Amino acid sequence: RSTPRGAVSFDVHATPAVTVHMIHSPATKPSLDARWPLDPDIEVVVTIDVTSRTVDDNQVKISYYDREGHELAVAWLYLTCVEVSLDVDWSRSGRVRSKGKDKDKDKAKWTWGPDGQGAVLLVNCDRDSPGAGGTDSGQADIRTPADLQDMSVMLLRTEGPSAIFAEYPVVLHVPESDADKVRVFHAVRGDAYPLYKPVLGPDKLSYVLDHAGHGDSTFYVEGLAFPDRGFTGLVSFSASLLEVPHKDSPGTPIFTDTVVFRVAPWIMTPNTQQPLEVFVCSIKQGSDSNEAFLEGLRALLRKANCKLTVCSEQDSRSDRWIQDELEFGYVEAPHKTFPVVFDSPRNRGLKDFAFKKILGPDFGYVTREPPGKSVTSLDSFGNLDVSPPVTVRGKEYPLGRILIGSPLPW
Repeated sequence: RSTPRGAVSFDVHATPAVTVHMIHSPATKPSLDARWPLDPDIEVVVTIDVTSRTVDDNQVKISYYDREGHELAVAWLYLTCVEVSLDVDWSRSGRVRSKGKDKDKDKAKWTWGPDGQGAVLLVNCDRDSPGAGGTDSGQADIRTPADLQDMSVMLLRTEGPSAIFAEYPVVLHVPESDADKVRVFHAVRGDAYPLYKPVLGPDKLSYVLDHAGHGDSTFYVEGLAFPDRGFTGLVSFSASLLEVPHKDSPGTPIFTDTVVFRVAPWIMTPNTQQPLEVFVCSIKQGSDSNEAFLEGLRALLRKANCKLTVCSEQDSRSDRWIQDELEFGYVEAPHKTFPVVFDSPRNRGLKDFAFKKILGPDFGYVTREPPGKSVTSLDSFGNLDVSPPVTVRGKEYPLGRILIGSPLPW
């Protein structure tokens, strides 16, 4: 549209921060004076790798020439370069990579394995917060620095002239389908110490960033739900630069950067591993007393240098079958690992033991209820186990295979 009548060639010059790419067929060549023919085959692409300090501080000049080589007209392109980048522990190194390291990676892609890519998120199912009634994920606030250690860091980098971000806001957002699986806190500076503001989660899908353009904004992300039937474990977050035509408009994304997390699954541990702690019930009353069993167990665990935790008859309400009530496992991410007790829905005398006595700092808790509310013997965890690492028909199962028993021989 800027080409004047009678023009047959053009050339392009730009300020130093701008790189000019000429895309053309092999048959199309510039002249000796570096002028290009006005051919529909030619495409001019400009890129900038340096963030602008002021608005329109980069320019591209296009000059048009007639057949005699006279300059007919000049067109100017004014450019402002800003950075908007959402970054996570994409490489699973335990930390978010430094600026620019992963700019060519597909952060919206998650793949398994030691050579895979994509960040990992933990369900914040322990209780680091003193006085909290349940797990930390049930609290919409952060009450202790230890709680942050269970979360994954997400950095939103915004750089460029403040005038641009005053006109074009940056919005952090999560899909509605993922919002009930995660919660995000923004670390903001308080008068005396950092404040952690809940900004995304089950009740909030988007967050407009204040003071964009001033470097890094740090967010902490926690999982609220384990991978399960109907949930693969994948959740995504996006940061968008919006063009807002008028005050009441929702805005149109000019640019969006997206990252993907996978929520770490609960992993069951086989009983062939070296024990750290053994839980057992104490039954002192009547002919079914297990005092002799406990005495032998104590002697064995002293030799094994293993901690013994005895559940009193008052706590167990005379329910001795603790293996039916509990199953132990763990969750793991590059930055943190902690054990998690899985509480069976059998719910007899030991119903509240795991929640009241095991859930605590760096010891998580999870339970499930059967869909129909009817409990069978298969819901007793004496019928739930996992093998050691095993290879079956040439396929390796490095975490073992889950075994579900049955009271019936067939």
